Amino acid sequence: GCPITTEERRLRNKKHLNDITAARLPPLHHSPAKLLSIEESIAIQIQQKEAYEEMQAKLAAQKLAERLNIKMLRFEPEGEASMQYREVGDED
Repeated sequence: GCPITTEERRLRNKKHLNDITAARLPPLHHSPAKLLSIEESIAIQIQQKEAYEEMQAKLAAQKLAERLNIKMLRFEPEGEASMQYREVGDED
């Protein structure tokens, strides 16, 4: 037989795949992958690790507070609570 080009082979395989399944790739919404330098990659990984650890610490504190039944209330020494204890002067 005559040899077929890679483009023809790709089209033939794609047509065959279309006959087999109705599944389609979703449209590409983001830009394609790009190469990063080692420094950029390390900086991104460190940033992601710090964000992850911060999120884990907040979650652990929340779970611990729930387990110990601790209620966090606002403390305002100069606010409304101090007004309740003021003495009322004589009205004479």
